[in-house]
Amino acid sequence: MKFEGIYCFDSASVRFAFYPDGPEGPRVIVQISEETLHDEFGVREIGDRLLDACREHYQAIEPAAIALYRAAPRHCITLTLDDFALHA
Repeated sequence: MKFEGIYCFDSASVRFAFYPDGPEGPRVIVQISEETLHDEFGVREIGDRLLDACREHYQAIEPAAIALYRAAPRHCITLTLDDFALHA
């Protein structure tokens, strides 16, 4: 599936869509901060180049997003460092 994301300058984060139940299921929006990408994945890119970093690390990011979605499907999803410590 194609990565659907945007860099949000105002919140210094990347927002992207994922489909926890596959392409026929709901489209869910999640946010991950620059800080989390830098500290968890060693990413050094900034700004729009963080989209490429998210694509590159999506295999590790998506399971954390799905876990948060399953735990609270009606809440906004913001991935932090703590979310990756749980799945390490």
